[in-house]
Amino acid sequence: MKNYKILVLCTGNSCRSQLAEGFLKHYCKINKWDAEIYSAGIRAEGVNPLAIQTMQEIGIDISHHTSNTIEDFSDLTFTHIITVCDHANESCPVILKKSNHRHHNFTDPSKARGTNDYIEHCFRLCREEIKQFALEYLTSIFTVNHN
Repeated sequence: MKNYKILVLCTGNSCRSQLAEGFLKHYCKINKWDAEIYSAGIRAEGVNPLAIQTMQEIGIDISHHTSNTIEDFSDLTFTHIITVCDHANESCPVILKKSNHRHHNFTDPSKARGTNDYIEHCFRLCREEIKQFALEYLTSIFTVNHN
């Protein structure tokens, strides 16, 4: 079985990429899929506390995640790159896009403005979109490459 190295890339590695990393690791663990999952940003802005809280609501702990930049992983070769925002997709080094590259722009819940309830709702919507995307993405990789 091939070992994949997947990098999720976003602007600040604080929210969407952290959610995606959490789901990808979760699905790999429960399905016994062989993949190493990382996330990074163009910048490292710290893990958003609402991202942590939103994942804890469904039993996935990302409180131990760190916020990283692409440069933090310059010694690794990734088999797959996922960009989860348009800015990261546009800023992603060409060399990384030579890996299996997939782009999906998720709305940034950290940019939501309004009541606390509304902001939490935006985080949950993003979480559910990324949850579905992550499972479909991994299923496509392991179904296509392991049958």
